[in-house]
Amino acid sequence: MPIKVSVVIPVYNPGTYIEDCIDSLLRQSLPDDEYEAIFVNDGSTDGTPERLDRLAADHPHMHVIHQEPSGWSGKPRNVGIAAAQGEFIQFVDNDDWLGDEALERMYDYGVANDADVIVGKMAGKGRPVPLELFRENRPHANVGNAPLIDSLTPHKMFRKAFLDKHNLRYLEGRRRLEDHVFVTEAYLRADNVAVLSDYLCYYHVKREDASNAGFQRFDPAGYFKNLREALDVVEELTEPGPLRDRLFRRWLRNEMVERMRGQRLLKLPADYRRELFDEMHKVVVERFGPGVAAGLQPTQQIVAGLIAADRLADIEEFARWESGIKPSGVLENLGWENGELTIGFSAEYTSGGEPVTFRADGEKDRLVPPLPQTSLDAIALLGADTSAPLARSKVDLVVRERATAAEFFQPVELVREKIAVADREGHFRQVLRATSRVDPLSAAAGSALEPGIWDVLIRVSSCGWTKETRLGSVRGQEAGRGRRAAVVGSPARLVLPYWTDPHGNLSLDVGQKTNRIAYEFAGLAPADVTVTTDPGRISVALPFHVQAESEATLKLTNATTSRSVDLPATLTARVTGDADLRADLSFGEPADGRWRLELTLPSTGVGKPIALPLALAVSADGGAVVERLAAAAADLAAADPGRRGPAARPGRPTFRRRATARLRRVLKKYLKK
Repeated sequence: MPIKVSVVIPVYNPGTYIEDCIDSLLRQSLPDDEYEAIFVNDGSTDGTPERLDRLAADHPHMHVIHQEPSGWSGKPRNVGIAAAQGEFIQFVDNDDWLGDEALERMYDYGVANDADVIVGKMAGKGRPVPLELFRENRPHANVGNAPLIDSLTPHKMFRKAFLDKHNLRYLEGRRRLEDHVFVTEAYLRADNVAVLSDYLCYYHVKREDASNAGFQRFDPAGYFKNLREALDVVEELTEPGPLRDRLFRRWLRNEMVERMRGQRLLKLPADYRRELFDEMHKVVVERFGPGVAAGLQPTQQIVAGLIAADRLADIEEFARWESGIKPSGVLENLGWENGELTIGFSAEYTSGGEPVTFRADGEKDRLVPPLPQTSLDAIALLGADTSAPLARSKVDLVVRERATAAEFFQPVELVREKIAVADREGHFRQVLRATSRVDPLSAAAGSALEPGIWDVLIRVSSCGWTKETRLGSVRGQEAGRGRRAAVVGSPARLVLPYWTDPHGNLSLDVGQKTNRIAYEFAGLAPADVTVTTDPGRISVALPFHVQAESEATLKLTNATTSRSVDLPATLTARVTGDADLRADLSFGEPADGRWRLELTLPSTGVGKPIALPLALAVSADGGAVVERLAAAAADLAAADPGRRGPAARPGRPTFRRRATARLRRVLKKYLKK
């Protein structure tokens, strides 16, 4: 069988961090005879060489090459390219890992779209990754129609024949940005680049010891010398004009301007700041024309102008002001409708806890940064436009899975509002008012959200700031209705919006990954239950949103004998917005006794039983009375942090342990009666 994909992994002293990488390679959905992994050990001195030898001995499609240390990743990757037998080559770092279906999906997507380069969706675990690039699938991308230039790490799939045709190889030796040079040339020479965004392919991981090569402090002179090599590739393969300026802008923005902003600059030692600044200044005046900075956002243009004008002191002052800029978000309403969770919210930027304000200047709106007029004049002389393009301000709502860091954009309807500032003529603030509708069945780029805890975040973009924040809880009765769980889809799945403890932020529990669903039943009372004996049937009104009729299971357990009966049940929607749980009663003989109730809800996996604060007392003559375990309900309600707001009590056990302990005490006390 021809090899479809060769995975090349440069290896140097990863220690135990390589285990996740190895495990992910062994879990790939491609058959073992259709892919290979080539570990190139670059002189590791820990136990990794022996670990890789054992791996290769146990798995014929796992290979290892040992070589003397070369000092960086370029040579090991080139050695892997030379050894690769696959149609495509995927590069992976030894402390990262792949999604289980990554190789199969990326290969199929690349072949279907005749791509030379396939970029799979990335998740950053402690590391930044491109976001806008993966907003949607891009089967036919290039540097002109997609933000490819935002993704220059090597963790992509390349057609081997394409690499050989253009003799594309990594620069070798101890150096920086060799991946920028390689990937930029690949983008510019490729007939097609395909971006796969609907499956999480690559996990880019920051090690707990922060020993990833990219996190080490670098020599500014050497770093910017290497950066010039990437600029050389752009100059060789593009003509002067807007496209070249746009590509150059990536290095000006990411490698220079962003390093000179806020706390990222201020936390650096003063002498190192000066070294960095001087090297940046040289590159800016040597290589970048006015069109490069012109496409930046206003705050970025200010910093770029100050770099060009050689004004480090003013950059430091501007950084002190920017370090206080933070996004704020207010969750204003929450509710289910037709299987979608509607989230209404507002957002704006603040500085020092107060809203950021703007000044109307004729037809333009302007920021008022705390810079001396001489600096503003110097920036203006360079042609920088520092007006605030508030018509382009936007806010995105993103759901992010807590364990994997997978994230997906949700649709947003946006209204931009200007609010005048009292006692300051001509000054105003901008508030972004938005509504997002999250459909759990399509929220993952058209697919259903996998079981897990999904945190809800908003990402606010305005004037060169792009920052994210969480949404806090909504108070009041209507908020409680919005916070209720929903059963959606077929096969049905359970989705519960809840407030985190202790901060009170909005998250979604998909598939009962927490025990919080139990607290939704704390308010159940006998009046919510109807029992008939002819025919035998039980009906319970539950605080759920149900999209369509769904199956469930009602379990009855005799408190004395522990005998249990599983009753098939159905969930249907009521006109009140609640759900109706119905099950036929059939105990057999004898049927008398006290029966506690447990509900198992639909789940994409194995549903977890939920104890209801109710008991069904059946007499020998067939009569039935519903009793409420009042103390159980009260304790559960008190233990739920989402019902009392985000404040936490210092020194108390975690909510899960506290609730579990209370539930055990309650059941022990009341089921013995």
